[in-house]
Amino acid sequence: MRLRVNVKALGKRKQGVEEIGCEVKGCPKTVRELILGVVDVQVEEYNKRVELAQNCGVNEVLACLTREEIDEKAQGGKIGFGVNYGGKKADAQKAGENAVQCFEDGIYRVFMDGRGLESLDEAIAVSEESVFTFVRLTMLTGRMW
Repeated sequence: MRLRVNVKALGKRKQGVEEIGCEVKGCPKTVRELILGVVDVQVEEYNKRVELAQNCGVNEVLACLTREEIDEKAQGGKIGFGVNYGGKKADAQKAGENAVQCFEDGIYRVFMDGRGLESLDEAIAVSEESVFTFVRLTMLTGRMW
């Protein structure tokens, strides 16, 4: 099933969030299935990029950035070459376990059509028009009492 997912577009001044398509296997019936489906897709895409970099010898090529690329990346908060220097592929099962644990711990929230999803076992009715937003929460500095 093709899902519509809102993601933060790094370095974009006017449009901070943009919608992308995410093709998951089957139709998620719970929040847990949704998270695991999206994680599987993201791990697969990441592993393809790592494999492509290894096959093309990207790590062996001297990388450089133009002034425009530096400025765009600076607006997003991180200037980098986008290279995985470790060359390690992600493990889909471990990534899924981590994503589920992070949801339970409140590290990020998931919204479906603007409504917050609260529980991993919460039933959801996904359609082609549904839009999902994943928001990573950031802890503020200071102490928690």
